[in-house]
Amino acid sequence: MNYISTRNKNLKITSCQAILQGISEDGGLFLPEKIPTLKETFHQLVSMDYKDLAFTIMKYFFTDFEEKELRNCIEKAYDDKFDTPFIAPVIKKSDVYFLELFHGPTLAFKDMALSILPHLLTTALNQQKSNKEILILTATSGDTGKAALEGFSNIDSIKIMVFYPQKGVSEIQKRQMITHEGDNTRVIGIEGNFDDAQSGVKKLFHDPKLREKLERNNILLSSANSINIGRLVPQIVYYFHGYLSLLKNDEIHFGENINVVVPTGNFGNILAAYYAKKMGLPIHKLICASNENNVLTDFFQRGEYNINRPFKMTISPSMDILISSNLERLLFEISGGNDLLTQKLISSLQSKGTYTITKSMKEKLEDFYGEFAQEKEVYESISKFFQNTGYVMDPHTAVAYQVYKKYQGETKDNTKTLIASTASPFKFGKSVGKALGLKLAEDDFEMLSEISEVAKLEIPKNIEELKNKKILHPFSCTKEQMQEMVKDFMKA
Repeated sequence: MNYISTRNKNLKITSCQAILQGISEDGGLFLPEKIPTLKETFHQLVSMDYKDLAFTIMKYFFTDFEEKELRNCIEKAYDDKFDTPFIAPVIKKSDVYFLELFHGPTLAFKDMALSILPHLLTTALNQQKSNKEILILTATSGDTGKAALEGFSNIDSIKIMVFYPQKGVSEIQKRQMITHEGDNTRVIGIEGNFDDAQSGVKKLFHDPKLREKLERNNILLSSANSINIGRLVPQIVYYFHGYLSLLKNDEIHFGENINVVVPTGNFGNILAAYYAKKMGLPIHKLICASNENNVLTDFFQRGEYNINRPFKMTISPSMDILISSNLERLLFEISGGNDLLTQKLISSLQSKGTYTITKSMKEKLEDFYGEFAQEKEVYESISKFFQNTGYVMDPHTAVAYQVYKKYQGETKDNTKTLIASTASPFKFGKSVGKALGLKLAEDDFEMLSEISEVAKLEIPKNIEELKNKKILHPFSCTKEQMQEMVKDFMKA
């Protein structure tokens, strides 16, 4: 399996090289030359546990990894750091099924991929017989940061820097990052929003002087964001796992179609579901759920992507994004692999803040449905669903549920539906507490105690311990100061 750039399909590299580089030198994103078709039958897959399923899916993409190497990465990733042997259990409530992706160490779906990426990276580094050190640069809208820190902490030959919007994450998300322990880690708050952090990181990747300086010091730049194919491929696995869980529980029959709803901002999580469908997973409709930063909704409804609009800070901060990086990979797919057209569209986005896809590209979006949820609808969804079922959704999952209800009302489609539940409600205490009608406490941890009591849920130990943890990363900077922060960290 070769990997090509969305902006130059004649550039061909191995999966090891793609994982190590993270992003192509031309600014494009790596993707498989062709999405593989699954050869195993679902009768064969249904008896597999999560680890065997992960190997079965990933071996199609990481063909230059030996079986022993890939299995070793998987074994280290999906172990007792998850609080359930199912890794990602499927919970039926009312008329939907929640694929709970928050049972890892940081209580968010990013753990599913970032638990394995460090092992893929170090294996790839060993394969290349390189004596270089890797510097991971990552922008986060809240959850990627802590999951990446957790995955890469104290791993030999790797250092990691995380940039987050200072006022654009929940208090719990922020404390998870700034209290993180690890000699090879650095967390920095950006004076701006997530798009500022993300564009700043991309600029660092494309800075020839910085690359040259790091190269002289034997340092290779890479990324832990979903722009890295080593992060995206592991996400495909849990959609197969969700479908197989429904089969095992006799909720669906073999070959039956399901819908998948994904709350998304950067488009990586739903792109993984799209790749799963291309591999042969029976998905009828991919429902793209946005919050009030509804740039993706307009894209799917009108074929126009336009970031010339106010940036909104919402109660689902991990989706507060206007520039959805992974959409570039979908543009390449629906253009029939036209790298020049993809490059032209992205160039228009960079210069004008907008682009419009062709009619033939728009026709290839029929697998998708896009809609968004307003803030008041998110609060109402959390409240009403808890009253009716006793199940507490975090704000991102509530966005997905609300959009699904809109889809169902509009289409009358009763296909059984899997909702990606992306985070624990305890990561967003104030928002969830307000939705449940609880008396708002100034202290986030006091709020969590109230939620725990009302919902009869135990506060996760990883969150409860944050209260007394020492702040180890008090750093902040402007977007323009990011390069200096990198140079300063590499001296440390």
